[in-house]
Amino acid sequence: MSHPKLLDSPLYALLHKDDIAGFNKARPKDGPIDMRGGDFRGLDLRELNADGIDFTDAYFRSADLRGVDFQKSILIGASVAHAQISGAYFPVELSPAEILMSMQFGTRLRYSV
Repeated sequence: MSHPKLLDSPLYALLHKDDIAGFNKARPKDGPIDMRGGDFRGLDLRELNADGIDFTDAYFRSADLRGVDFQKSILIGASVAHAQISGAYFPVELSPAEILMSMQFGTRLRYSV
């Protein structure tokens, strides 16, 4: 099992400074953004443009994800334990039961095939 880690990335640093607007402005216009295994515990990520971000194995414990659109993100193996997810969009491959299990018990998200 992977453990959450602090990533060595200027974009990741912006998120940890609660500079979501700065992140959205600085992010590349195309291509994937690698945030695999990142530690996002307790961060307020509302207003985040999550399109194309690879959050594989990321850790969102107690993060504020309200209204974030993850439909074009990769969340395989991520955990949203105790996160606020009201109004968030998740990839269609994630069942509501899978998301609920992750929220309540911290299980890692598994995509339905």
